[in-house]
Order: sequence, then structure tokens, then C-alpha cells
Amino acid sequence: MRCNLLACAIAASLGLAGLLAANPAHAADGKGETRHGVTVDADELQALKAQLAALQARVDELQTRTDAQSDINVADAQAADAAKDTQGKVDKLARQVNDTTFAGKMFFDLTHVDQQDNGQDTNATGSGFDVKRFYLSVTHQFDETWSANLTTDFQYVPSLDSAADIYVKKAYLQGRFSDAFVGRIGSSDLPWIPYTEKYYGFRYVENTLVDRLKFGTSADWGLHAGGNMADGKLDYAVSVVNGGGYKNTTRSKGMDVEGRIGFSPVDGLVIAAGGYSGTLARDTGNVDAQHTATRGDLMIAYMNDRFRFGGEYFQARNWGNLVLSPLSDKAAGYSLWGSVALGAKATLFARYDRADLSKDLDPDLQDTYYDIGVEFPIRKGIKLAAVYKNDHRQDDAAIDLQTREFGMWGEVSF
Repeated sequence: MRCNLLACAIAASLGLAGLLAANPAHAADGKGETRHGVTVDADELQALKAQLAALQARVDELQTRTDAQSDINVADAQAADAAKDTQGKVDKLARQVNDTTFAGKMFFDLTHVDQQDNGQDTNATGSGFDVKRFYLSVTHQFDETWSANLTTDFQYVPSLDSAADIYVKKAYLQGRFSDAFVGRIGSSDLPWIPYTEKYYGFRYVENTLVDRLKFGTSADWGLHAGGNMADGKLDYAVSVVNGGGYKNTTRSKGMDVEGRIGFSPVDGLVIAAGGYSGTLARDTGNVDAQHTATRGDLMIAYMNDRFRFGGEYFQARNWGNLVLSPLSDKAAGYSLWGSVALGAKATLFARYDRADLSKDLDPDLQDTYYDIGVEFPIRKGIKLAAVYKNDHRQDDAAIDLQTREFGMWGEVSF
């Protein structure tokens, strides 16, 4: 509309200029006509009309371009808004993906077992493939402080239906307020067993001493705190838990406590002490505990890129069902381990455990375990080990259980 008005104004100006410039003498030559006393030359009038038509055409063209550009601008604006909205959704999804991590770990073996109970073969004797553990975990980082973790635990348990059991091993909300204080609510690692596993390094071959002899568990439900100080030279962990382990959420009259403190005077070397006290979720509303189960732990270990050496000692009182028994007992044991890398292709390792399982009630009951093997890293996240293991539990009376096992053990982690 503005362009049309402009054209009219230009046309009027041109016409007025032509009229004012007209020469009356032209009429005498018969080349013009007189209107209202003003003589207008016909040729000039035609020229003005042609200029006006050309100008109008140009104005129309400009109007068309302006309208088209306006449509383009609107389309561009809409496209920009849509792109911005899409990018926002992509960024949100990217944050979700980047802030969420998935991991897994599998322990498996292909071995032959020779087990004898007082000289007679047991049903455990034979060859086969086992998946001892398969962990799947997902961790989401809400921000720099808050995160959450869910870890499932697959375990094959021989039974009449030969089924596999799946547990929630870890499920916690974590708040990392500083390196010196990290708090967790839910089921999480307990202070001792996962700590010793880190320095031992061959959990996929065999559990560490306290875990293997069932004088502790690796995770439980409750409140957990830990951290490190003094540039990492001092670390601690403490848990207040139900006491039944991550497979058992039974409530009891009180909660159990496990703690640990570690000191690292030089890189790779750690000296740690820990302890446990509680009723192991057996002191329920209708059942009174007769004892409090306790355990004390010590560990000295060293590791670097090539070597691992270490030793663990524990002493326990009234563990397990003795919490409910009027009888009292204690146990103690130690474990020594070492490994050395034979270049980049293999690692030689060995371990020796010795434990007195019942110092008061059955003083002759002992367990002796050892293994020796060679580990082969296949690629990042996959390793195999050829291992021989021997476990002998006996006393001077009726117990004489010997288990020999040889084969391949493996770990897959991602």
C-alpha cells in the first residue's frame, strides 16, 4: 500500500511538471491541445505516460520482492524458533545421556572340581562352566554434588529348578560434599571387604578372606559415609546398617556398625584397620540376641603397576548364629597374597589363607586355602587366568572336606 501511494505521488509530480513546462507556442504549430488555458504537447504527454507505466511496474516489482522477503523473514524466524526448540531438546537429552553411565562386570570360570568329604566324592565333583557373578549398574549424576546408583547382582544358585537369583546389591543416593565427606543412603559398599578387594586384585578368582569364610559381607542397607584427607594419605569409611547383608532387609531392634581407617605413608602402600559390631539382623521383635557379633580387621598392602603384595588378618567373636546361642566362640585367620607382572602379556600370582574357625567350641577346626595362577590380559576389560586352587577344612573329629579345582577363570568389565 505504501508503494502504491508513492507511485501516485510520483505520477502527480511528473504531470504537474509537464503542465508547467508546456509551451503555448506549440499549439500554434498544431502539435498540442489546449486544456483549461494550458497547452499540452501530445508527445510529451505520451512520454510521461510511458514513464509513469514503467515506474508503476518497477514499484509493483519492488512490492512483490518486499512481500516475498517478508514471507522469507517470517519463515526464517519460524525455522529459527523450531531449531532453537529442537536444539534445546537435544541438549537436554545429551545432558541426560552424558550424566548417566552404565557399567557391568562378569566373573566366570570353566574348571574341573574334585571334592571329597572324608574320602568320598561329593556332588560338586565334575567339570563345567559357571557364571559366579554378573553385575549391571547405572549411575546418574544430578549435579556436582548429588548422584544415584543402582547395581544388580546375578548369582546362580544350584537348586531343584536350577534357577538364577537376581538381587539388588547397591541402590543409593549419594551426596559428595567434599573429598573428605561423601554420604550415601541405601545399600552400598561396606567399609572393609571392597577395600581389601582393591588391593588384592583377583576377586574374580576368589573372594577375599573375610568374604570367603562368611565372616562379613560386601554391601548392606543403611547409612554410609567416607572420604579421604591429607592429600589422600588418610581415608575412612563408616556404615550404620541393618546387618543382614544386601540380600536381607530384615529389621531388628538395633542397627550394626562397621568402620575402617586407612593410612598411606607413601604412594601404593596402605595400612588399614577396621571393625564390626552388631547382631547381624538376628535380634528381631520376637527373638532376643544372646551375644553381639564383633570382628576386628587389619591389612597391610602395597601395589604399583607391576607388583602387589599384602596381608590381611581378622578376629571375630560370636559370628553368625552364635548371636542367638548361649554358647560363645571366636575365630581368627590371615591371608597373604602377591603378584608380579611378567611383562605386558602375563601376571603370576599366588595366595595362602589359614584360619581357626572355632577356637573355643572346636579348637581343631581349621581351614587352609591356597591358589597359584597366571593371568592373561586379552584386551581392555577382558582377562583370563589359569589357576589351581586347594581348600582343606578339617578337625580331629568328623570334618575332613578337601576341594581341588583347576581351570580358567575370567573377568569381563565394561
